[in-house]
Amino acid sequence: MYRVVLSDAARRFYEKADASLQRRLDRCFQVLAKSPRSHPNIKPLKGELKGYFRYRVGAYRVIYRVEDDRMVVLVVMIVHRGGAYS
Repeated sequence: MYRVVLSDAARRFYEKADASLQRRLDRCFQVLAKSPRSHPNIKPLKGELKGYFRYRVGAYRVIYRVEDDRMVVLVVMIVHRGGAYS
């Protein structure tokens, strides 16, 4: 099982989110801990973000990378879909 680690920016977003969004993000983190590459809401990113993945949580995107050697999923950012890839 992987350990999910949030960057400072992702942690700040999570802490400011309302309780409903926090619950949905918690479910996302549970999925990422078990299987960070295989789920209908997971997609590998291309271009400048190649090597990263996104997990879709409603209108929000959880952007992360997988470090297999350390068994860590590093959540880099949680952002509204409009600003996720720019």
